[in-house]
This record gives sequence, C-alpha cells and structure tokens, in this order.
Amino acid sequence: MSPKPWVQLADGVALDVRLTPRSGRDAVEGVERRADGCIVLKARVRAAPFEGQANDALCRLVAHELGLAARQVEITAGEGARIKRLRIAGDPRMLDAVLDRLTKGCA
Repeated sequence: MSPKPWVQLADGVALDVRLTPRSGRDAVEGVERRADGCIVLKARVRAAPFEGQANDALCRLVAHELGLAARQVEITAGEGARIKRLRIAGDPRMLDAVLDRLTKGCA
C-alpha cells in the first residue's frame, strides 16, 4: 500500500495539502512526494493569498470534492504557508475511502 497524505483520527482525518493560489482554476491535482519525503495532496485555487481568501477557497474545494459541508473542513496548521494541514470532520473510514478514490492513480 502506498503512503497517503492523510491519517485517520477518531472523528475524521488530518490531510496535508500543498496549495497553489492564484491559479486559473480550482482543482485537486493528485498526490506528490516532496523532497523531504512528505506526501501531500496538490490543490489549486483561483483566490489570492490575501486575508485568508485562498485558505477559505481550499476548504470549500476539499469539502466539495469529498461531498461535505465547508464547515467540516478547517486548517489546523500552515495558514500562512504553502503546505497546510487540514482537519476534516466525519466518519474516518468513509473519508479514507473517498480520499482513496479521489487520489487513485495520482502519485
């Protein structure tokens, strides 16, 4: 089994994301292994990194891709950085399965 950019928690998952703001579109682009060995989900948003706009857009994008309400996704680390940690509330097994399908074939 390949490494994943998320880990299951008791009440959801923690997901590591590399965000590219000011993109031409909002999209999840797969999984990447960084030079430091960290595995991250790659995401792009149109919003600029100004007053939290890109962070809000990221939370909405991830929620949409997972079929969740935006309030179920929050940034817990890296608010001002390109690499972020998201906490996604919900059934950890269901979220694991949905994230698996979302990232299938992307490595």
